[in-house]
Amino acid sequence: MSGLPQISEAEFEVMKVIWDNAPISTNDIVKALSDSAWNVRTIQTLISRLEKKHVISHIKEGRLFVYSPLVAKEDYIQMESKSFIDKIYNGAANKMVMGFIENNLLTDEDIAQLRDLLNKKE
Repeated sequence: MSGLPQISEAEFEVMKVIWDNAPISTNDIVKALSDSAWNVRTIQTLISRLEKKHVISHIKEGRLFVYSPLVAKEDYIQMESKSFIDKIYNGAANKMVMGFIENNLLTDEDIAQLRDLLNKKE
């Protein structure tokens, strides 16, 4: 998992569409991102970058390119989460959670879910 490539925030937006809809054509990716400020060429560039990073691949169906992820969403999010905790909290996830609680960044529902999760781990 440590070998996963870094992707930009813009590339991540494209990846979310691919993860949620794969296999998906270029046209459908563009449609899904129609609310963004990006034009078609920008989206195509982002797709090309993701393919060069070996995060997605395509097959050709007639005149369409259809994309699928090569990296699982869960694996990428886990890598990014670990990187964030390592960078900001020196690898101490408990400090992150305590900071969220102390700064009132968690709802009562969030805290209840954390409590349930911790109880299940015991």
